[in-house]
Amino acid sequence: KLLDVIGDLALIGKPIKGRIIATRPGHTINNKFARQMRKEIRLHEIQAPAYDCNREPIMDVNRIRELLPHRYPFQLVDKVIEIGANYIVGVKNVTANEPFFQGHFPQEPVMPGVLQVEAMAQVGGLLVLNSVDEPDRYSTYFLKIDGVKFRQKVVPGDTLIFRVELLAPIRRGVSTMKGYVFVGEKVVCEAEFMAQIVKNK
Repeated sequence: KLLDVIGDLALIGKPIKGRIIATRPGHTINNKFARQMRKEIRLHEIQAPAYDCNREPIMDVNRIRELLPHRYPFQLVDKVIEIGANYIVGVKNVTANEPFFQGHFPQEPVMPGVLQVEAMAQVGGLLVLNSVDEPDRYSTYFLKIDGVKFRQKVVPGDTLIFRVELLAPIRRGVSTMKGYVFVGEKVVCEAEFMAQIVKNK
């Protein structure tokens, strides 16, 4: 029984610093406890960035247009509110006037998941371009997307907060990033992706 408890709690994936008292343990209850612990750990690891709509953005929509080639209806970042050496926080306000809501879906408008990933990638592109001299002379392109998860619907009226961070230093113009999309405190989408910086011809 003791080895069962140790094996089942190893599924948490993190070392436990504490004392466990198990009364009549079994695989079912042990696994249920381990899943609950994993969920709690995850909630504390991934925190939604603080967003104050009254604060001046670091990059407004005009600066974003100078750096990214995207235009309506495909510019999916409204502003950048925070940027560091290896992370960035961006914002997109989702309105009922978005063109994709006409067909996705007219009776129950839902923002397509691929556009959430695209918006996240645009925020990541801004992070990468911020690391080079003369960023307006470069573009970023997707190379790979991994581990995409959609956790909740995005609907008109939602404000998406993106947090994208570098997983490793940029090497030979290639960057790997992990991104999260939040609505309020909840993660609605996450993905890992790889992008390449290319000098414009």
